[in-house]
Amino acid sequence: MPKSSPLPRLLLASLLACYLIWGSTYLAIRFALESFPPFWGMGTRFLVAGSLLMGWMLWREGRAALPAPRQWLHALVIGAMMLGGGMGLTANAEVYVGSGLIATFIAVVPMLVSALGLLFGQRPNRLEVAGMLVGLAGVLLLMRGASFSGEPLGILFIVGATLLWSLGSVLSTTRMPLASGPAGFASEMLCGGLVLMLLSVLAGEPAPHWPPTPAAAIAWIYLVVFGSLIAFSAYLYLLAHASPALATSYAFVNPVIALLLGVWLGGEVVTRGEWLASGVILLGVVLIFRGRQVRPAIASTPGTGAATDAPSAVTGAARVPSATDH
Repeated sequence: MPKSSPLPRLLLASLLACYLIWGSTYLAIRFALESFPPFWGMGTRFLVAGSLLMGWMLWREGRAALPAPRQWLHALVIGAMMLGGGMGLTANAEVYVGSGLIATFIAVVPMLVSALGLLFGQRPNRLEVAGMLVGLAGVLLLMRGASFSGEPLGILFIVGATLLWSLGSVLSTTRMPLASGPAGFASEMLCGGLVLMLLSVLAGEPAPHWPPTPAAAIAWIYLVVFGSLIAFSAYLYLLAHASPALATSYAFVNPVIALLLGVWLGGEVVTRGEWLASGVILLGVVLIFRGRQVRPAIASTPGTGAATDAPSAVTGAARVPSATDH
């Protein structure tokens, strides 16, 4: 029986970067909240990261790198949903609920995408239906835990975030494609960042605490440089050099990393019941992905992903990530 060859070092490094960075961004958001209001912190994060990435594209390719006017409109709509709603509400939810449990809850996005796909004529197969049912059971178990049961606002925010992330992901692959590659990612961040800053004003958020605590400042820089730029570059490398199944395997790993980091570094408490519920949700995600693998390949639309702070691999083929990707 032939032995499988080990992964090349750069491929392995890119895979670990997606696992560790996108698995840790939820905890970084929690630390950033020490000094920065939720909408303001996420808005400035994406505006800075988007400006850096777009500036690099313009320096490298000139004005040809700029998205077309229609693609900017798409970026505004998708950015408003996935960053303004998805990341903004996620950051607000972390005021009330632990970062690890938030990451696990967000793992249901592929299930919601499969359900929303019905609106666009995408019928789920048996494995996908089974995954949605198992995932729903896990969510119900998780919401009965002590961390969620006493925090109705936290539940409201995270449910809103997952719904907007899922709808934005479906629209980006069916009706509103973004520009290809980094330009689509940068335009989504810039538009989403502007929406987040507007939401900050409309919500009457207090001014950021200045000077910020060292933990908050380091966390914000980490989100910009590592969460929004380095992990994105690593994921693009994976898309070009690895199978879609390997490139999107972060969906199973990131919630576990987020839970462990939340307990280890954030002092968060996760009960046995919540660990069990998290396992049930991840089983549902596995079934969804298995169901997707037996479908004919769907042409991927560059530009968006999950919300997570990690791309949402919810179509048959791997996709260029969203800025949410965690």
